[in-house]
Order: sequence, then structure tokens, then C-alpha cells
Amino acid sequence: MQRAMSMVAPLGFRLQALPSAPGRPLSCSQDVLRRTPLHDFHLAHGGKMVAFAGWSLPIQYQESHIESHLHTRRHCSLFDVSHMLQTEIFGCDRVKLMESLVVGDIAELRPNQGTLSLFTNEAGGILDDLIVTNTSEGHLYVVSNAGCWDKDLALMQDKVRELKNRGSDVGLEIVDNALLALQGPTAAQVLQAGVADDLRKLPFMTSAVMKVFGVSGCRVTRCGYTGEDGVEISVPASGAVHLATALLENPEVKLAGLAARDSLRLEAGLCLYGNDIDEHTTPVEGSLGWTLGKRRRAAMDFPGAKVIIPQLKGEVQRKRVGLMCEGAPMRAHNPILSTEGIMIGTVTSGCPSPCLKKNVAMGYVPFKYSQPGTQLLVEVRRKQQMAVVSKMPFVPTNYYTLN
Repeated sequence: MQRAMSMVAPLGFRLQALPSAPGRPLSCSQDVLRRTPLHDFHLAHGGKMVAFAGWSLPIQYQESHIESHLHTRRHCSLFDVSHMLQTEIFGCDRVKLMESLVVGDIAELRPNQGTLSLFTNEAGGILDDLIVTNTSEGHLYVVSNAGCWDKDLALMQDKVRELKNRGSDVGLEIVDNALLALQGPTAAQVLQAGVADDLRKLPFMTSAVMKVFGVSGCRVTRCGYTGEDGVEISVPASGAVHLATALLENPEVKLAGLAARDSLRLEAGLCLYGNDIDEHTTPVEGSLGWTLGKRRRAAMDFPGAKVIIPQLKGEVQRKRVGLMCEGAPMRAHNPILSTEGIMIGTVTSGCPSPCLKKNVAMGYVPFKYSQPGTQLLVEVRRKQQMAVVSKMPFVPTNYYTLN
């Protein structure tokens, strides 16, 4: 997800009202919000719709944000994430294209294996985070952020043209599917009732195409943005309402919106693009150095490598850290201070943790203040309060693996 610009939601993350329309975003002079195939479904189920990254999306339903958050941790919730940009990269040179743009080792991915990676610029800044899957159907399946739709699409299309002009075999298509995320400890149990494939054989960050509750041609990927076990289902738009309705028939499943999605990802220590990482943040500063493929590090053949690789081998000036505090909740843009009261950094995301009953946040501080256990101050509503640098994730993740 990307930083939002317009209204502020009760939990403290901002909602972006960027104009767009069916097919592609519009110019800033227009204010038509795009709708997902589930828009009317959300309204019928009491969804409170807001503008986010140019789309009309539910921030919550009839239950409170906290109830929805806790239900996801204890059972499972269904999120509509159809606003995300889904693309397919095909042709013999598809890996060459993707590796010219991202920091990850795409060539090493096994069939139907995926990875989190980063688009970077020549200055080492992060243009977006994305998931790349090497499908067994002979293409790369890419999911990136709605707020970066225009930028990401232009980046990939420009590279396609450049490589084609050099004689490469590569192409790109937008996938016009809906995207549903079923997240929580009982998600696999719920989904298993509607698929023939054995989901025990589908570990974290792997993917398969299957029929789901009667809807053919669904790509099911074991991943998510909550820290829980779960899947994201790329479903033909015509079957999205049928699939959502079938999933909701199980009492384990409840609908959840943007508010719960944001607090869940923060508890899991996951970045929100535009807040916690952006074009002025390198992967090392953002504590995302693990996304750099070993072969790619050695070859130094990705955008910004000359900036990023030396940072891996030495100290960076600043580092993304987790923070915990009592008292008033920390929010984006709150100043972070040393115990002497000198401003040393800024909070980038923050909210009360429904699971921990404490306030959690992320922010950037100089490297010497980045060790867990370091005592700091944060300024909230013009008052200083104690905070401590904390390991992330704040709440243990429950991803499903085979070992």
C-alpha cells in the first residue's frame, strides 16, 4: 500500500484520494474513484467506503476495527485487495527484464515460487515493493502497490520497449482479475473445503492455479500482509462475488477493511510504502537488506547497487526500527528524540496494538540508536514520553512452512 494524502482515519493512517477510472488512473483534474468488482458487495454488507489510492474501498464494516483485527488473529478475515496492480511478464527474456529493475534473484525461483522484492532507482532509493512469482505456466506474475500503479507500470513498460528494441523476447500484460486475501490461522481450513488441491503442499510464498469454490482459473498464493497464515486469490472479476459469498458462508470468516489491514501489518513489522519506505530510503536503511539476492550482491547488477552494496558492508546513517511506548499512541510524523531531548528521527507509522495493549510504531533513527532496548523519547501532542527500540515483528508471525 502507499501513503495516502487526504483524510485521516481513526487509527491514524492516512487515506489517499487519487483520481482514477476504470481501466487506468485519470488526470488530477478528475475525481472519479475506481471500484473493485466487489464494490456493491461491500455496500450490501455494511462496508464504510473511503477513498484510498484512487479507489473506493471499505475501511471497516459493522464490527469495530479492533474486533475485526482480533478476529483475523484468532480466526480468519476476508480482505478485498483488488486495487493492487497485477501484471504478467512473459517471453524468453522475462527474468532478464525483471532483474534489470529489482534487487532480488528471480532466476533462482523454482516453478510457482515467489519472493518479495524491491524496485530501486540508481540512487538506491526504493520505488516500490512487490511480489514476483515464477509461474509454471511460463510467465512471471507480479503484484505491486495501487498507489504506485502509474509509476510501476511505466517503469516496466519502458523496460519492455527498451529490451524489445535490442531484440529481446519479452512482453507485459495487465491482469484484470479481482484479488481477495483470506488471512488468519483458520484460512487454509476454510479454503480447503472449496479446492481439490492439498493446501498442506502449498507453503508460504508458493502459488498454484486451481478451481476455488467452483470458480476456475484462480491463482492461489500463500502470502499476505497480516503476519498470519493465509492466501491471496487472484480470481476472474466475474467470479469475485461468488467466491466472496462462498467464503463468507463459513462462520470462521468475516469481512475486514483497510483499518484492520493497517494495524495487522504494523504488528507484523511490515512496511507501508510511502510511509515506512520510499524513493529516499535504501533497502539497507529500511532494514530490507535480506531482499537482496546473494548472486545479485556479488554481480552488483541492479539499479542503485553502487550505493546499496557499500551500505551492507558498513554502517548506514539511519535505520528503520520498531518502537514501543505506554501513554498516547505514536503516529506518523511524531518526532523521535534522544533521552537528552535532541530530535534524532521521525515516526513513520504507529498505532495502538490490539494484541499487545501497547503502542507500537516504526521510525528512522541514527544507526547508533537502532539497537533493541535503546531508550528514547517520542513527542506526542507536544508532550514527551518514553519509548524503547523493539525487535520486529511485534507480534510473532505464523507463516506456513514445510520445515
